[in-house]
Amino acid sequence: MTDSPRTFPVREDVERRLAKRYRAELRFRTAGLTAIGIAVAILCILIGSIASEGVPAFTAKELVLRVELDADRVDPEGDGSVASLRRGSYNRVLQDALREAFPGVTARNDLRTLFGLYTPLNATRLMDAVLDDPALVGNSYVFTMPLADDLDLYLKGRLVEDRTLPTAGRLTASTDGDIVSLRSTTADFTALAREIEQSMAAEARTLELRVEQVRLALDQVPAADAPRLQAEADRHAAAAVNLRQLARAPDGFLPLTGDVPSVIVESGGQAFRLTQLAVDGKSARGEVVLGSGLVENADDWTLYVVDTPESRRRVSDQLIIWTRSLVEREMIQTGFNTYLFANADSREPELAGIKGALYGSILTMIITMFLSVPIGVFTAVYLEEYAPKNRVTDFIEVNINNLAAVPSIVFGLLGLAVFINFFGLPRSAPLVGGLVLSLMTLPTVIIATRAALKAVPPSIRQAALGVGASKTQAVFHHVLPLAAPGILTGSIIGLAQALGETAPLLMIGMVAFIADAPSLGLAGFTEPATVMPVQIFLWSDGAERAFEARTAAAILILLALMIGFNAVAIYLRRRFERRW
Repeated sequence: MTDSPRTFPVREDVERRLAKRYRAELRFRTAGLTAIGIAVAILCILIGSIASEGVPAFTAKELVLRVELDADRVDPEGDGSVASLRRGSYNRVLQDALREAFPGVTARNDLRTLFGLYTPLNATRLMDAVLDDPALVGNSYVFTMPLADDLDLYLKGRLVEDRTLPTAGRLTASTDGDIVSLRSTTADFTALAREIEQSMAAEARTLELRVEQVRLALDQVPAADAPRLQAEADRHAAAAVNLRQLARAPDGFLPLTGDVPSVIVESGGQAFRLTQLAVDGKSARGEVVLGSGLVENADDWTLYVVDTPESRRRVSDQLIIWTRSLVEREMIQTGFNTYLFANADSREPELAGIKGALYGSILTMIITMFLSVPIGVFTAVYLEEYAPKNRVTDFIEVNINNLAAVPSIVFGLLGLAVFINFFGLPRSAPLVGGLVLSLMTLPTVIIATRAALKAVPPSIRQAALGVGASKTQAVFHHVLPLAAPGILTGSIIGLAQALGETAPLLMIGMVAFIADAPSLGLAGFTEPATVMPVQIFLWSDGAERAFEARTAAAILILLALMIGFNAVAIYLRRRFERRW
């Protein structure tokens, strides 16, 4: 029996197989590059969205006022003592300065609105300035304070939709009591009148649709709820009919209510808020909100339109007009938001800062570092170099690996039960926060240290023992220094992870509102404090819209800190790493 002759693939078959292999490799490379591209794109979108929201928080619109620090106002006792200066009426000083800036504002309600340009907490800042320099008493002082948060958002273009329309005609004005009649030589108001008419019709149609929906729902609701729904339908129907009638402009004028865009005429430092627009587009009626109210043959005037209706925003037309006037008079300046870094938390967004959270994070991380790193390193050295390999050490190793995967909130519960309830340590203190984060970071440090020790070649140990060194000398004089880069890298990454933890700290009360920053000393470890991730959590839940930008800004700062930690880890690894 003879063997069959061996057959070899022909050249065409080999080339076909190679081409198939190359195509498979190309598909694999394409899939890998696509996955990397998608990941990078998602990361860029995430960072970009946070940056676009948070960058405006790094600038602040500040109101610059020249205040008169009269002795009878700021030093009621007249002795210049600290107690007397603290009893001064600093808010009245700020109010008088605003009255001087707008002398035409005299009505009580208008004054209350005017004082909404700033938060009364700035009076404390003015008091601190006087306490720091008592020589200011009796003199003028240029005081800079942040504008109210909503007006700050308005000037940054993040509160309302607005536009300025050019005009071509000559404007004249006449007064009839409190009503001002404005007339242009051309039909400058025509386009606005049509827009207002269309918005009224659209709002009426929306109300009519709501009426239809409510009436359809009447047959499907319990009888007890029917009267309430019927009353709601009747209310919407009446409002729709009223809007339809107003849109017809029976007297030739369209009313500008709080549910339609606001229209403001500005000319030479004067401003008029329009209440009616003529259908012919050549005239309007309104009220004086800034200036004397008399305009004679003005060629330079503009129409300022706030498309967001007044009923749907927190800032009134009057405040917007006063703010624009202050900008024109250069009494509002834009600068770096030092309040974000120099202040602790505050109920007022324009004065809220991260100083308290940053100090709390520093103190907490000091405790975490001085507990987790030494304990973790020495534990890893013992388990890797000294501990016998038996069931006990195997059990310990398995539990260390399991602890590294335990949810962080479990460590918070442990800290609450042991450190606060059992040992009675102060709640919301960096000391307790550091202890909890140390427990959470220990497994990471132990695992990273053991990996670094394993990476040192056995020949180093054998050479040290061969020249007469003891086991301890071989480990601490030779092995540990060579493993130090890996140990530092693992420890820094573990600390960076602890810096961004929120859940365990919420369980021990570090979610409390802290208005003062803790001291950077021994006493600060037991003072109430919060940390950066918790501060971000608190601001994200804030009712004020300005907290959104500060939340994003705090996230950017926290990301910068964590990137810095990881950059240091990468540098140390590359600087001291040895390849075997």
